[in-house]
Amino acid sequence: MLIDFGGEKEEVITREEFTMEKAHEVLKDEVIAVIGYGVQGPAQGLNMRDNGFKIIIGQSKAFKQDWDRAVDDGWVPGETLFDIEEACEKATVIQMLISDAAQKAVWPTIKPHLKDGDALYFSHGFSIVYKDQTGVIPPKNVDVILVAPKGSGTSVRRNFLSGAGINSSFAVEQDFTGKAEQRAIALGIAVGSGYLFPTTFQNEVFSDLTGERGVLMGALAGIMEAQYDVLRKNGHSPSEAFNETVEELTQSLIRLVDENGMDWMYANCSATAQRGALDWKPKFKEATLPVFNELYERVKSGAETKRVLEATSGDNYKDLLELELSEIRNSEMWRAGQASRDLRPKTPEAQRVQSTVGTTGRGHN
Repeated sequence: MLIDFGGEKEEVITREEFTMEKAHEVLKDEVIAVIGYGVQGPAQGLNMRDNGFKIIIGQSKAFKQDWDRAVDDGWVPGETLFDIEEACEKATVIQMLISDAAQKAVWPTIKPHLKDGDALYFSHGFSIVYKDQTGVIPPKNVDVILVAPKGSGTSVRRNFLSGAGINSSFAVEQDFTGKAEQRAIALGIAVGSGYLFPTTFQNEVFSDLTGERGVLMGALAGIMEAQYDVLRKNGHSPSEAFNETVEELTQSLIRLVDENGMDWMYANCSATAQRGALDWKPKFKEATLPVFNELYERVKSGAETKRVLEATSGDNYKDLLELELSEIRNSEMWRAGQASRDLRPKTPEAQRVQSTVGTTGRGHN
């Protein structure tokens, strides 16, 4: 159906138009191999399994934590859980859900197992768009498709369990069989998408890399730290600084934005808050617009890709990552955040969701 998104009409595909029954019909003869059980793999794999599709997992035993997690989630070694090569050989749809750097490393292992008419599925355009850097160049006799859920693995699973689903984009890079688009949409329904909207591999990766480095993660974290530091410097307690910077945003205001939009959130705040927000919004836009322009150009040029591949390919990458994350975790602001979260009532529903979704994160590992 066509939806007016602020003046420009776009096509979206809903679960009412493309039903689960239709997805089963399209995929009835497919064996879908989820390659990688790190971040997106568990969520998409479990959702498809719960929806009744033929799913197997391909996971290297060298990554014992991920292998054991798959076993804990009910995947059976030798039946539904295999090493990567065996899973690829058994599959007709190979879902590349390992990290971008890992895709570059394992591509020579996966490529020989692609058979005539198979589908190669991605949830990120990275490896295909930046093929000059990754070396991921699919053969001409397979479909190359994308379904990119707009959220973390945690959100993909959590939204599925709630019945809401999470929105996803889809794309076709190569249509060998003539049914690549139907396969992509069916897989998007299978993983639990709320609705699907078309994109290209290039547009997906450009928007995704910009968004992660910008509003979704990098900018948000940086702005929070700046405001917290200013409040603390001016004598406010850690609890007050954290609540005014993070807690009120995540526990109240962003939920109002989600329900009915930014204007509705403004309308449901005090007149003092409204006036201040409206006056200061242009100043923040003016201050950050040059940064976003620089960011987008680095994404387009491949500079960000180069940085990712260099930074994540070293043997000590996870140790260095943990060091950087620990600096955030152990900062005063986020120690105050932990104390604040510990004070929240633990509802049975929150405990159930947390135990089900595990620790899957935003990335594409």
